[in-house]
Amino acid sequence: MITIKNSFAQEKMAIAGSLLAQLFEKLYTFVQPGMTTHAVDAFIENYLTAHKLKSSSKGYLGYKHVSCISVNDEVVHGVPRETTVLALGDLIKIDICASYDGYCADMARSFVLGAVDKAVADFIQTGQSALDKGIAAAQEGARLSDISAAVQQEVESHGYGVVREFAGHGIGKKMHEDPEILNYGKRGCGPVIRAGMAFAIEPMITMGDYKIFLLPDGWTAKTVDKSLAVHVEDTIIITNNGPVIITRLQAEELRG
Repeated sequence: MITIKNSFAQEKMAIAGSLLAQLFEKLYTFVQPGMTTHAVDAFIENYLTAHKLKSSSKGYLGYKHVSCISVNDEVVHGVPRETTVLALGDLIKIDICASYDGYCADMARSFVLGAVDKAVADFIQTGQSALDKGIAAAQEGARLSDISAAVQQEVESHGYGVVREFAGHGIGKKMHEDPEILNYGKRGCGPVIRAGMAFAIEPMITMGDYKIFLLPDGWTAKTVDKSLAVHVEDTIIITNNGPVIITRLQAEELRG
């Protein structure tokens, strides 16, 4: 069942989203070559604690960290490690879900350490534009698969792959709520989108083939062909005037 969030829930989620957006602004400058992903996770945990945010991932199915940090051909759910040392040129994906007073927001961004060549910059931009187009399709009265189709069309029109095994999701009191939001599909299918619904939309795309596999840690997903991957995510709340993106520094409305 897809829950409708009341104004109280929406306000708490918006606070969580704003604080995550501010955290990512700090991460863009904090993360440096020579740093371990474990150290980045520790920085994130300190920020969450200082801002009264509770990690939604730490303790989830036994997971021990407050973030997922995936590097290069790792797609999603990369486990922070003291042995993973970041280097110039690395394509880093950081994914954080946290709650404020019991209500969650979920956010992910992809960026490169140091100078980035045009091919990788275009790849990252396609992930971001696919996210934006998916969000823009999340209008009251539209169908859920309209989001999926918008993401797929944008990604594949640039020659990239769309990961099939993972998806976006509803969000609220829990990190993962109904519905599942695929990043591929045909328009006009699934539930009707209504005001008050909240979604975490998250394209996961590959520079090569979309096939992936899990490492023995049971979490980290990598591309089979070792191609680079991008993961971006925002949390949105549906309103009568369009979706509001709560995980950006200034909440944005995207009209269809």
